[in-house]
Amino acid sequence: MCANLGGVGEKGVTEGGVIEDFARLFGAELSLDERFVVKRGNRYFLLDEKLKDSTDKREGWLYSGTYLGKVEGQSFHPSFPLLFVIAEKAKNRITVDDKSAWLFVCGRDIFKEGILKIEGSRRKGAYTLVFNRHGECIGYGKIAKNLDKLKSGLAVKNLLDIGDFLRRERTAVQEA
Repeated sequence: MCANLGGVGEKGVTEGGVIEDFARLFGAELSLDERFVVKRGNRYFLLDEKLKDSTDKREGWLYSGTYLGKVEGQSFHPSFPLLFVIAEKAKNRITVDDKSAWLFVCGRDIFKEGILKIEGSRRKGAYTLVFNRHGECIGYGKIAKNLDKLKSGLAVKNLLDIGDFLRRERTAVQEA
């Protein structure tokens, strides 16, 4: 559900900050205007000029603009809007068949047999975005084994998928 960024701290979000570091895990370079990326506690938001002016004037705001993600400890938990922005520039991409896409969205890992196309890194430990055959980003994972040598079996460990929100909602309703 998150990516360990090692030395995440108060570096900020530019010049090697957490948002850019996360994007680089997928071979993507983001150039977000640092004036409009705002850190609020451990959460990051992307604001437009009008929202930025408004939040500068108001002390107690909780949420504004586009939520990018949060840092917990040494890990960054991205939002889906951030993943969709990264998807446009990412080099590390895996496209899967319909069955594998459905299983991935249900929280399952990806097996080599379900992979239609691999772009970018194929090495164990690399992060990759996962796309369905329609080119829609459905989440991301970590490559479990060197994909050049793997004939069958576990290929990508699911770290976050678009079904996560629904699974969390179901758990919250059951606990209520």
